[in-house]
Amino acid sequence: MNPPCGRCNKPVYPTEKINCLDKYWHKGCFSCEVCKMALSMNNYKGFEKKPYCTMHYPKTSFTIVTDTPENLRLKQQSLLNSQALYKEDFEKNKGKGFSVVVDTPEMQRLKKTQDQISNIKYHEEFEKSKTRSDAPPPENRQEQELQASNSERSNQPAGQMRQAVVSPPTGGKRYQALYSYVAAEADEVSLQEGDLVSDVEPIDEGWLFGCNQRTGKRGMLPANYVRPI
Repeated sequence: MNPPCGRCNKPVYPTEKINCLDKYWHKGCFSCEVCKMALSMNNYKGFEKKPYCTMHYPKTSFTIVTDTPENLRLKQQSLLNSQALYKEDFEKNKGKGFSVVVDTPEMQRLKKTQDQISNIKYHEEFEKSKTRSDAPPPENRQEQELQASNSERSNQPAGQMRQAVVSPPTGGKRYQALYSYVAAEADEVSLQEGDLVSDVEPIDEGWLFGCNQRTGKRGMLPANYVRPI
């Protein structure tokens, strides 16, 4: 007995029979459920035991779960369990501080570079503080330099002492040397850090004229090497 066709329900003879999707079809009846395009065993797509072409194949989608009382209870129970686990993890990790960073080769290189920079800065600050601590205050340096100058003058002949005598300050502005400076011209005065300069007058942009109290010499000096006191 010939089986019925899956579409027209008419008997399907062996010469025209197509066995697919648990049914038998006439070759002309094996077509898309939507556009009726003829299909073959190579290009059909089955859905719920019905043939479809690629264009009209039904798209599957997720079904919406109804919020039944049982589903709501399960949802609330899951939420409570999540909160309990979160609280438990929080209590375990409390007080542990920051998470440990894995010592990768890159992290080790960066750490080594930072340590080297820190050591360089430390040595620089140490040398600066050592220089500041070893150097006497400006007042003490002035007294020491004046004593040394007086001792040198006492050992010089009388003629040379007369040449070294300088007239006392006339009450002009006083400056103190911030840095040492070596005179480059005959009309300039040399400075050492902490020297006191009296009778200072501006003569040009960036230059002053004054008397170095340590050496007794008068002349020009750079303005950015001294500060007023």
